[in-house]
Amino acid sequence: MALGCKYGTHRVIEPVGALPQTAQKLNNDMSTIWDNEILLDVIALNIDSASFTQIEEEAHGDVDKIAAKIMEIVSTRGKQQNPVTGSGGMFIGKVAKIGSALQNRDLKVGDKIASLVSLSLTPLKINKILKVMPEVDRVLIDGQAILFESGIYAKLPDDMDEGLALAALDVAGAPAQTAKLVKPGDRVLILGAGGKSGMLCCYEAMKRVGPTGRVIANIHSERSRKALEDMHLAHDIVVADATKPLDVLNATLKATGGKEVDVVINCVNIQGTEMASILPVRDDGIVYFFSMATSFTRAALGAEGIGKDCLMIIGNGYTKDHAEITLWELRENPQLRKYFEEQYVK
Repeated sequence: MALGCKYGTHRVIEPVGALPQTAQKLNNDMSTIWDNEILLDVIALNIDSASFTQIEEEAHGDVDKIAAKIMEIVSTRGKQQNPVTGSGGMFIGKVAKIGSALQNRDLKVGDKIASLVSLSLTPLKINKILKVMPEVDRVLIDGQAILFESGIYAKLPDDMDEGLALAALDVAGAPAQTAKLVKPGDRVLILGAGGKSGMLCCYEAMKRVGPTGRVIANIHSERSRKALEDMHLAHDIVVADATKPLDVLNATLKATGGKEVDVVINCVNIQGTEMASILPVRDDGIVYFFSMATSFTRAALGAEGIGKDCLMIIGNGYTKDHAEITLWELRENPQLRKYFEEQYVK
């Protein structure tokens, strides 16, 4: 078959001219592939946390209704893109076929990989949902997916369980961006520190701030405190509802002795946490919104409304070497790895 667009526009059904991520519907016919596509037999979907939370709430926790909603989305759109949050997730699968133009890739049929591009732009066909795992935002399926020529992926490592690797790679952008943004001596606030992306960011921030910096971990309830303390993932742990910005601000200032922070990293998976990220940061500081529940409008107008001149970064899930950085965190911290194995390997 002929070459398709390296970015996948040849799979867009509507609207014509859109890129796959913004498209309303993709062609998910897996019977033939273009010469610059890779066909994969999908084993599991890791649904983006914000997306899974929204679907789970809509389904009132009923796993059959969750499965039905996911099937409805994919059959309608040709991809797993939550129509409410706009986000997707990622998958693990085995290489079934490699297009003739991509034979020089470091892949062979049968290799098991994790996609490092969002399900919101990935042509996906689900034949059957085998199991819904709400405790880890994961869905086991019988299905197939397409990676475009521009699509990035990671071969699953030999030294860890695939569930562990999947859990980490699903949020690989967050700790890798933390490694780029945090400098020695910084005061860093991490919202949603009790989740998997939050913990990985805490660990990376603790490494980067050095002896003169400070990491403040914000959690919603006391449930996560012991794990964070046992793994020494923060200097201070503050309990505050991230949808209540003044509570977060006051708790943060108490922990820092009245000083605003240099960097805020938002890993919360619910809406309405933009101002809790912006209020505690100093002028010329950095706010990194990893959460896919973030509203650009609320963040931009909210910062303007309080006269806060800070650099706000959209949570790009990709940065150079993000897979390697994130997996290495689990290799170099046995306590963190053990925690992830207990929580996310099912």
